[in-house]
Amino acid sequence: MEQQLPLAQPQDTTPMGMKDWFITLLISYIPLVGLIMLIVWAFDSNTNVNKKNWAKASLIWMLIGIAIAIIFFAVFMSVFMGAMSSFES
Repeated sequence: MEQQLPLAQPQDTTPMGMKDWFITLLISYIPLVGLIMLIVWAFDSNTNVNKKNWAKASLIWMLIGIAIAIIFFAVFMSVFMGAMSSFES
């Protein structure tokens, strides 16, 4: 007797309309709610493929922005601390 593997759920690949994108972007712009929804949309199996890929890309851009901000902050603080130490002498 052959075992039957469960079939994967078909992904929703229908194009999203302007109204869908408008609501998606509006929700994603709310500070904490937007971050949570991006994570949900990026990793939920029932989300439209277009929205899922967009959410993953948005999260990657957020991480890049945070990394650049940390680097700039570290450079600024090191320059500032160096300038302040020269005034102490």
